[in-house]
Amino acid sequence: MVEYIVRLLGDKYDTAILSRGYKRKSKGFRLAGENETVATIGDEPLQYHQKFEHINVAVCESRRTGVRTLISSNPGLNAVILDDAFQHRYLKPELSILVTDYFKLFTKDWFLPFGRLRESISGRKRADIIVVTKTPRVFSPIVRKQLIAEIKPYPGQLVCFSYINYLPYEPVYKNSCDHASKTESVYSIILVTGIGNPGPIQEYVRRQCSDLEIMEFADHYHFTQKDLIQIKEKFKNLPTKRKIIVTTEKDAKRLNHEEAESILGGLPVFYIPIAFDFFPVDKVLFDKAVFSALATHRESTSAGLE
Repeated sequence: MVEYIVRLLGDKYDTAILSRGYKRKSKGFRLAGENETVATIGDEPLQYHQKFEHINVAVCESRRTGVRTLISSNPGLNAVILDDAFQHRYLKPELSILVTDYFKLFTKDWFLPFGRLRESISGRKRADIIVVTKTPRVFSPIVRKQLIAEIKPYPGQLVCFSYINYLPYEPVYKNSCDHASKTESVYSIILVTGIGNPGPIQEYVRRQCSDLEIMEFADHYHFTQKDLIQIKEKFKNLPTKRKIIVTTEKDAKRLNHEEAESILGGLPVFYIPIAFDFFPVDKVLFDKAVFSALATHRESTSAGLE
């Protein structure tokens, strides 16, 4: 979702991304610069920073402090995208987007620790847009109506539906990966994941091979030397030459360091880039809402200056 908005705004707006930097080892406000790692800014901010060199990516435990620091250092800033900040009530966003998983809607979820909810589902009233993500590519109007009825949007609330595009595999270790391995005609795949909901990617990869071996870890997991050796041994023990190791784009950031490459380097280790997109009718409505929010902010700012 964050990456989609960045691409939507493009070069027309001076944009920044602010994240908490979950599980990073640094403290306070940090603006991403050269030689950043998962330890300094976290896996998702690192992914943003490496993908979008034209925008500022920052991390800070306090969203309010982070936004103020970004604005003071860049007076021309047009927009700040807050990653995973729906419960942060110290800031009132111009546009609030609630993203919910098609396979586990918030309406059918539970409070932590039994589920993933951090507050009551009545909190959805703060959202300007509710985005149902990871829907099937073939999506009937009947299912759409059923989901909207289940969500029960408030008056004026926009409900949009999106899906994930899985892109061609990319090597995790570009300098030492076994490029001779063909990713389109393999027999066995070891799928290594440390994300919140690995179900969709498991189903996708399952269709790419005859034998799928799953190694599932917790979200934002930091792979230990023991884990890396276990992955390597599991790969060696597979009784076929047509085999590769696959991971997610986010996990690749936590596997791309010297120790991991010293163990897994030379093996065919790939990640799957993903792209988030809306169905045509939803794309028009969502994009319009984003640009309307920016236009409203500009008008209110201009009025205040006058």
